[in-house]
Amino acid sequence: MIIGVPKEIKTKETRIAVTPKGVKELTSKGHKVLVEENGGLLSGFSNQDYTNAGATLERDAAKLWKAAEMIVKVKEPLESEYPYLRNGLTLFTYLHLASVPPLASALCETKTTAIGYETVQTDDGNLPLLRPMSEVAGRVATQIGTYLLHKNHGGKGLLLGGVTGTRRGTVVVIGGGYVGLNAAEVGAGLRAETVILDIDDQKIAFIEETYRGRINAVKSTPQTVEEWVKKADLLVGAVLVMGDRAPHVVSKELVKKMQPGSVIVDVSIDQGGCIETSRPTSHEVPTYIEHNVTHYCVPNMPALTPVTSTEALTAATFPYVAKLANDGVDKALTNDKVLAKGLQVKNGKVVHPVIAKLFPKLS
Repeated sequence: MIIGVPKEIKTKETRIAVTPKGVKELTSKGHKVLVEENGGLLSGFSNQDYTNAGATLERDAAKLWKAAEMIVKVKEPLESEYPYLRNGLTLFTYLHLASVPPLASALCETKTTAIGYETVQTDDGNLPLLRPMSEVAGRVATQIGTYLLHKNHGGKGLLLGGVTGTRRGTVVVIGGGYVGLNAAEVGAGLRAETVILDIDDQKIAFIEETYRGRINAVKSTPQTVEEWVKKADLLVGAVLVMGDRAPHVVSKELVKKMQPGSVIVDVSIDQGGCIETSRPTSHEVPTYIEHNVTHYCVPNMPALTPVTSTEALTAATFPYVAKLANDGVDKALTNDKVLAKGLQVKNGKVVHPVIAKLFPKLS
């Protein structure tokens, strides 16, 4: 199989989808791997690293996409890449179609086979290809929130952990999944008062048993959300409904009740955001202020830490990349029901059941 690994073009996206080690494994099996020149530099991999591993470097992104039978990426194609989509091409990447309807249309119109990392799912409901970046994003979210609380960055000038004789700051996390737990762990590590709100009783019990008061778990209801959001110095949005748009758990009216200089980091912005005042930003212009609250809503937060992020992401995705290449796409999807749940678009139709409900005209 001819596998293409293009350079990511999303604003300040620093990750790459396949490491030199992965290239070596693929080429040893007889596959041809095309890597766009300089694509791995920001993740710590030189062009020479890739050629030493057996990759063929390609300067022209259009030629790479045209030659490849399967494209492996990190982030969803941007509009300028839509002309590269075509019948017979398989795309394996994060797609997040719920928040990018034009991409869903483009994939269907071109009859591209699209497999999304974020919906590859095990029998017990785990999302193995979403987990590593969720862990990174959760940890980064609290670090960024701490930074934005500094007075010279527009925050209220609060040290989350406090010092002797002062109050600690309050970190409130909406959602107790991978993002939420990692965001909360950093908050607790900074000695902030840290609370996770979730609707799942089992998650709440797990948090209480695991953290024994270092992180408090509260059942999410309209009343508890209002109570804790008003107290939050840092509010982290970490709601995930697999494949679907995130529900607005925090209303605009509730954001108005937060203290001036507080900070919102909405990690669920990839799926539309769980806070009504959230809208996507970029690493170039990452924040805006609404109702006197700083909002940070960058969809590709793990790009801030490309060395860690690329290592973590590729460790999770590569076994599936290898399976698709070695077995062929159709056979791999037939034989691996976990991977098969990642299939989102095929033969001009949205085929994933959750996503299909969002795009009835395309399914």
